[in-house]
Amino acid sequence: MAGALVGGAFLSATLQVLFDRMASREVVDFLQGKKLGTVLEKKLKPMLMSVKAVLDDAEDKQISNQNVKEWLSELKDAVHDAEDLLDEIAYEALRNKLESEDQTAVMQVTRLFSSLNPFNREKSKVEEILERLELLVGQKDILGLRECRGGGETLFQRLPATSVVDESGVYGREDEKEAIMKLLHPENPTQNQTDVIPIVGMGGVGKTTLAHFIYNDCRVEEWFDLKAWVCVSDEFDAFRVTKTILQQITSDWDDRLDLNQLQLKLKETLLGKKFLFVLDDVWNEKYGEWDHLKGPFSTGAKNSKIVVTTRSDKVADIMRTVPTYHLNILSDADCWLLLAKHAFVNTNPSDHPDLREIGEAIVKRCGGLPLAVKAVGGLLRGKLDVKEWNKALKSSLWDVKTDNHWQVVFREVWCIANGGIAMWAPRVGDWKIDNQ
Repeated sequence: MAGALVGGAFLSATLQVLFDRMASREVVDFLQGKKLGTVLEKKLKPMLMSVKAVLDDAEDKQISNQNVKEWLSELKDAVHDAEDLLDEIAYEALRNKLESEDQTAVMQVTRLFSSLNPFNREKSKVEEILERLELLVGQKDILGLRECRGGGETLFQRLPATSVVDESGVYGREDEKEAIMKLLHPENPTQNQTDVIPIVGMGGVGKTTLAHFIYNDCRVEEWFDLKAWVCVSDEFDAFRVTKTILQQITSDWDDRLDLNQLQLKLKETLLGKKFLFVLDDVWNEKYGEWDHLKGPFSTGAKNSKIVVTTRSDKVADIMRTVPTYHLNILSDADCWLLLAKHAFVNTNPSDHPDLREIGEAIVKRCGGLPLAVKAVGGLLRGKLDVKEWNKALKSSLWDVKTDNHWQVVFREVWCIANGGIAMWAPRVGDWKIDNQ
């Protein structure tokens, strides 16, 4: 496929900038009572919102669909033209605000609207952009672009995990759990005031699940005075992380505190206490950010522990005080048990040997990643038809060749399993998708 892929995340961010600009007080006041303001609010904004809703789906489908790739490219051009237009309007709005309301300024504003108003000049800039966007909005339905509802999109915004997990659904991680528990054991002291233990692995391999498994172990209650769980995710926000920890370990704090006051309160609360904190899904690669956050931890009792989950060895190297624990993929046997748990409802998998054979082939295609297995299990949940399982096995989705292959698989399968319609649907043709 020729040409670079179009970044949906970049377009989404650009669209958000446009929405913010349209909502700015200067622009709203400037356009109040003008036809152009009505056009922007009633036509341009809804069209932009309509295409923004399907950007995640389009970003994935462009990998194997040239028409979608071209659609994204045309959308990118139209969005940039809309951005230029709003830049002009924002500039004039600001200038109008700063200039005195003399006759010259009034004439300048009049000339601006004369040149921009689609009702005063045929094929004006606004009209042209609206026509292009209207065409693109119509094409998105023809191309089968859909907003992934009920989990597909949020999954890849790294839905914040809680500290609660159904441990009956954890397979093949006992050895890994015990290896980490040994590092937490009070009879395994180190020279560090606080040990930072990174768990590193690729997306979907089960880092968060393993951390859950450890965090909820009854021995943790015996070994530590305090514990807290924070989903850190993309934005490494010291204020939010500190506040979240405090909320879990004390009720004696004020919601109006700033970061400095929060850290002083945390420092006081941790004094002489042995704590276990889990910082889940960390992406920050700047040492200064971590150094700023960890200051209050120094008052805790010796051999307090922090477990960090991350995909990045660089993140681990910045934070760790002990060797990194690399989490490997799950065995095929354990993947089958996981698939069976999610796919079979009120029935014994052993009663369906024909499905087991297909299921074992499916889990091999999941690459040992529990998240992929659970997603497919959700898609097949309650379906005992061999034809349905074979369609899952033979879907061409598995054959997508791209650097973010597993992201595509997770997003599409999870989307369908949770009631959305995504790339898998047109690929399997007559595969009926029932909302679960």
